[in-house]
Amino acid sequence: MAKTFVVHPDFEALKSQLQSAIDGFQENQEFVTRGDRNVIKKVTIDGETYNIKKFKTPGLFQGLVYRFLRKSKACRSFEHAFRLIELGINTPFPVCYSEIFSGGLRESYYISRHMDYDFDFRVLNHNPKWPNRNEILRQVARFTFKLHENNINFLDHSPGNTLIIDKGDGQYDFYLIDLNRMRFESMSFGKRMHNMRRLWLSKNMINIMSETYAELYGKTYEQTHALMTKYSRAFQKKVNSKKLRKRRRRK
Repeated sequence: MAKTFVVHPDFEALKSQLQSAIDGFQENQEFVTRGDRNVIKKVTIDGETYNIKKFKTPGLFQGLVYRFLRKSKACRSFEHAFRLIELGINTPFPVCYSEIFSGGLRESYYISRHMDYDFDFRVLNHNPKWPNRNEILRQVARFTFKLHENNINFLDHSPGNTLIIDKGDGQYDFYLIDLNRMRFESMSFGKRMHNMRRLWLSKNMINIMSETYAELYGKTYEQTHALMTKYSRAFQKKVNSKKLRKRRRRK
């Protein structure tokens, strides 16, 4: 059995405690999220709280891929967080990652600083009367434009992966999470609009965000609105069709 354990230099003094937190993950009952694929728990070390994300154990073939051909999700999460912070993009601070191999990858963990936030993008999807909603949407459009200008293609740019902090006076900070699926590449206009499709935007949301994005990018409102709508509706149709097929199979 082989192990990899990489710690951010700022947290080197906590290395043994971080390793103990990973070793005790199974017994830890402080759940943050309990998903089908990944589980996140929190732990307190020297008065500060951290989130530990355990990724789903890959199958035999995928485990070998992660060992020999591709970086693990934990490694990518750590490295991408580093890169985002260097580029001035907010994300919970990366602390360390751990990989355990037995043949292929068997277990992997990513630890970041825990952060308190006020809400995530999902509330804007579900509550059209959310306070200051239109202004938040305009600021999300600016934030997404900043990602694209920095050649960041966040492949999981979906409602649950943008955390929002209300700073007061109509100003908001945005933090990205779930970072393992990300590419750093030149972003054409088409790629930019395609990247926003997972946000599950309503007609009104597209109206607001396309206006702001068009002003920043230098395209017309009509061009931006049309392409954002095209990709958003195609994605929603695909997801809804998939859900319908699943329901039919269960009958």
